[in-house]
Amino acid sequence: MFLQQTFATLGKALPPVIVPAVVTELRLDPAWLGVYVATSAVAALVFQLGCGSFIVRYGALRTSQASLVMLAVGLAVAAPGWLALFALSAVIVGGGAAVSTPASSHLLGRYSPPRIAPLVFSLKQTAVPAGLVLAGLLGPWMTGVAGWRGALLASAAACLVLAVLLAPLRAEFDADRLPTRAFRVSDFGTTVTTVTRRPALRDLALACLAFNGLQTVFMSYFVLRLTSAGFELAAAGTVFSAAMFVAVPCRVLWGWLGSGRVAPGRMMGALAVAMAASSALLGLLGPGTPVLLVAGAAMALSATAMSWHGVLLAEAARLAPDGMRGAATGGVLSFGQMGAFLLPLTYAALLGATGGHGAGFVVCGLPALLVGVAMLRRG
Repeated sequence: MFLQQTFATLGKALPPVIVPAVVTELRLDPAWLGVYVATSAVAALVFQLGCGSFIVRYGALRTSQASLVMLAVGLAVAAPGWLALFALSAVIVGGGAAVSTPASSHLLGRYSPPRIAPLVFSLKQTAVPAGLVLAGLLGPWMTGVAGWRGALLASAAACLVLAVLLAPLRAEFDADRLPTRAFRVSDFGTTVTTVTRRPALRDLALACLAFNGLQTVFMSYFVLRLTSAGFELAAAGTVFSAAMFVAVPCRVLWGWLGSGRVAPGRMMGALAVAMAASSALLGLLGPGTPVLLVAGAAMALSATAMSWHGVLLAEAARLAPDGMRGAATGGVLSFGQMGAFLLPLTYAALLGATGGHGAGFVVCGLPALLVGVAMLRRG
């Protein structure tokens, strides 16, 4: 599941990382990146709401394979460089990346002892910064060697290879599947009500909306912010990768603390306030700021906005009704996709209105601040 999530994150993150080369060659307005990200988030919302039945019927591992195949197809579709195909790519990539987390949560929920589930889920979720590190390092390098089209096709091939390598594991990890389970349109509503009818899951869903929205803004616009300030693409990718690397030990640390040492609600509340402050700091730094200070602010944001997943997902799995871990996780994450849709569009609008990246980072951190204060007050 770590490998599955790593490649899913690589496929999702690669287009925003190499977008400076794309907009330069195709002469596009950088604000269009917000439309691509928002389109991907809408697709992810639909797929996460509807994936519960497919996980139950076909198994978490088969769903993981399908996720990787979709990512491969979506990346390849964007290679010709036509705007319509970029839109189609956003839909396919967003959908493929979206089902990877509910599938892995369903599988790990069967095997993880409840007491250490936050740590187990955090270890698996370190795959997200691992995938981002790969995207930040390999994306600019592959773009320099084979162009941005070659970078997309190489990543697509890697996703296909991993999908094939997972096949022998299916006998064990899909042993709980129910082939008689049918997909119903009502499953979309069931996924939502599984979350909204339970106050604790509803609180997690609102937190996920704020956290995932800010995370998506950071992943999508940070490299573009650096290149617009005069950084070369390779240098910007290196700073991005360094920031993402910080999230790996932080995810493990937060998961370890959340496994009986700090209440998960307090843990997420503290992370929320810290990520809002880090985002504001990153937004307030001017174009002439030394690179070490920019990198420090980015690392602080990565340590929080990129590191909450294990604690939140373990709580969602713990609070889910029996046999509905995948659906409950998908429902909570679907609210996260709403944030991934709304906040990048907000950022794009502020970028277009102000011509700078500062206001976007400040404003997009405000929902996390509100969530953090509320969670800390409730304990």
